[in-house]
Amino acid sequence: MRVAMFGYQTWGHRTLRALLDSEHEVVLVVTHPKSEHAYEKIWSDSVADLAEEHNVPVLLRNRPDDEELLTRLKDANLDIIVANNWRTWLPPEIFDLPKHGTLNVHDSLLPAYTGFSPLIWALINGEKEVGVTAHMMDEELDAGDIVLQRAIPVGPTDTTTDLFHRTVDMIGPITVDALALIASGEAVLTKQDRSKASFFHKRSIEDSLIDWTWPAEDIERLVRAQSDPYPNAFTYYKGERIRVIKSSVSKACYGGTPGRVFIREGDGVVIVAGADARTGRNRGLVIERVRTEDDTEYAATDFFKAMGGYLKSA
Repeated sequence: MRVAMFGYQTWGHRTLRALLDSEHEVVLVVTHPKSEHAYEKIWSDSVADLAEEHNVPVLLRNRPDDEELLTRLKDANLDIIVANNWRTWLPPEIFDLPKHGTLNVHDSLLPAYTGFSPLIWALINGEKEVGVTAHMMDEELDAGDIVLQRAIPVGPTDTTTDLFHRTVDMIGPITVDALALIASGEAVLTKQDRSKASFFHKRSIEDSLIDWTWPAEDIERLVRAQSDPYPNAFTYYKGERIRVIKSSVSKACYGGTPGRVFIREGDGVVIVAGADARTGRNRGLVIERVRTEDDTEYAATDFFKAMGGYLKSA
């Protein structure tokens, strides 16, 4: 099939790589210009560079709303568009243009976690599995009929970085397999149950600020969700911003005020956590490693030289 690809960062790069290695002909690539957004500088393999290496025409766009782009797509005589990590809405005059429409590849188990940063949000929320969905695009974001969906389990110590590497390896196979089903006419489309849909916004630095009224289990997942190279979970201690690099849930229960630097346990220092911490029935968060603003990393037992004081939101 004659294919145009819309995509960005490593997700789009893996999609284009799979298309170039397949039997299909990639005739046009549309990607975004480079960005300085903290999350868009992560996993930033260049779609444009890969296309140019293979002599595929490239258009750089922030939004797909100009006549030149539409004309180029019409002139390409497309069988299908494939999209992955295209950051803005595609209008019907584009996604309905090819013979077979547009296949979108999204790194969540739709209908859950439509939108942005699905792996981070899923890990924060304690999901037992994550995955990749190949679906046909329609007017509603990430809502079209599913062609293929594949899942992997989330382990108790997995970070978002771990989940990224495992799900990004799924992109090439699911893209090629979905296209084979579409080309052969054997695709069985499954409608999404939109009553189970959830939509998440882009993450900003502020979303990594630790709220000590959360249960320790939730904060521990936030720390794993914001693993390097993502902007780490952070808090403030004596007016200094510190990033929490490694943590665990305490073995014992601790009572008091959320955010209190309380006591050593194991290899770390317990911070009182939970909105109802005053009851003494909550586990605390054991901080094991921190990083200061000058990028110096410390064992928590070395950084917190004395117990007492509070970790705060500002």
